[in-house]
Amino acid sequence: MQSRASRPMPRLGCLLAGLCLVLSGLLGSLPSRAADILLTASADSAGVQSFTQALSELRPTDTVRFQPLASLPAPGKLPFNTRLILLDLPSLDWRMQDSQGPATLVLRISRLQARKRLNNLLPERLSLLWSDPPLERQLRLTRLILPQARRVGVLYDRHSEFLLKELRQAAAPLGLEIVTERWDNTSDSRPLQALLNKSDVLLGLDDPDVYNPKTAKNLLLSSYARQQALIGPNAGFVKAGCLASTYSDQTDWLAILDELLDRPPATWPRTLYPKHFKVLTNPQVARSLGIELMNEASVATQLAEGEQRP
Repeated sequence: MQSRASRPMPRLGCLLAGLCLVLSGLLGSLPSRAADILLTASADSAGVQSFTQALSELRPTDTVRFQPLASLPAPGKLPFNTRLILLDLPSLDWRMQDSQGPATLVLRISRLQARKRLNNLLPERLSLLWSDPPLERQLRLTRLILPQARRVGVLYDRHSEFLLKELRQAAAPLGLEIVTERWDNTSDSRPLQALLNKSDVLLGLDDPDVYNPKTAKNLLLSSYARQQALIGPNAGFVKAGCLASTYSDQTDWLAILDELLDRPPATWPRTLYPKHFKVLTNPQVARSLGIELMNEASVATQLAEGEQRP
């Protein structure tokens, strides 16, 4: 009788052991602790609130909040485990006043803006997420849309000159030649005309002193009078009349932030170009130049696949 009574016990032990394993697996799949994610900018707006809400929906187990810059203490007085996201340049200036403070993601800052503010220095615990598209990506876009083009014309000034070396390095493996003209005085069209004479296509740098609403009319009319396309520098210029550009929208940036926030801040890259992006083209401009454009999604896929390959 004793042996019969003792038989169910191993079964019960197996059940308990199995239940413990299941519970351990479930607990192990849950985040160990919700993160405190703080977004800040110099001013609140509907766009900022929409972005904050969208990030909060992506990360329901974290605390995601926006707080205006003026209401924050010095960065060094924030809790060290806060994950700080800066949304504008004044918030970067505030962060730079204190060497102490939590790990910080600087969202959508251009290469030129960083150079002016940081003077080629990258403080510890700061990660810069570039707003301008990678130069190599823009060149490969040019190569896909205009395979016959070889000489890529680039206007620059003293602020964007530092990008030329990187641009030439990216162009060489693609069989492209970079030809340049310095354009410090944008009211003088001679550098632009000289560049058009020696190039097959223009590539715009994200330099607001060269590419802005005041220069757009001259740039676009001059290039199309020569039947030359302008690639970039951003989606805004595509809508204004350039042929195409790559860009990252809010959905892309949210995906990038979601991936980074899943990682320990110690592993965040010091600088990062967005790997999520789209391609925007201007069909009306393409027709006027006699260019047959490819499908935007297809071009974006080809560009992304090229970046994934070693």
